[in-house]
Amino acid sequence: MLALAACGGGGGASKQEASRAPLDPAKTYDVLVETNHGNFTIRLAVKTSPATTASFASLVRKGFFNGTVFHRIVPGFVIQGGDPTGTGNGGPGYTTVDVPPSSTRYTRGVVAMAKTAAEPPGTAGSQFFVVTAQNAQLPPDYAVLGKVVKGQAAVAAIGKLGDPASGGQGVPTKKVEIEKATLTVH
Repeated sequence: MLALAACGGGGGASKQEASRAPLDPAKTYDVLVETNHGNFTIRLAVKTSPATTASFASLVRKGFFNGTVFHRIVPGFVIQGGDPTGTGNGGPGYTTVDVPPSSTRYTRGVVAMAKTAAEPPGTAGSQFFVVTAQNAQLPPDYAVLGKVVKGQAAVAAIGKLGDPASGGQGVPTKKVEIEKATLTVH
């Protein structure tokens, strides 16, 4: 089983403050992710992961993801970003925990939070991954952030920009930068 490594509480970036204010579950929260290889929109799973989505929304509002890259692209599996250092070892300086339901499946378009194997299920910092596989066959260990509701073609195109010879390392063949992430509330 391939672990989705991340340093949830890790260094490399100035310590951010975790948002403790939950998002309103009666509202819809979308994050537009604008990249140099196309845009996509994530609808946040507020009811499933209240702490994770509140933290992510807070980081988006602060511009935390702007200028970061997808540092890990594994063709036919996932694209992973959200690390301010671009190394796979950075994070916001804190973690949240939303243990996913045991029925959670990581299928194409699902967005979840990366964590190290040593961290408990549902631990999240700032690193997230978007599933590009039909079914990633992962255990329900990763906090669900949401689902891509627009721009799946851009996600698929980005998902092809990983070196297949690098295996699970997912070394990108081109720089994929998040130019800007914007939160919209409906």
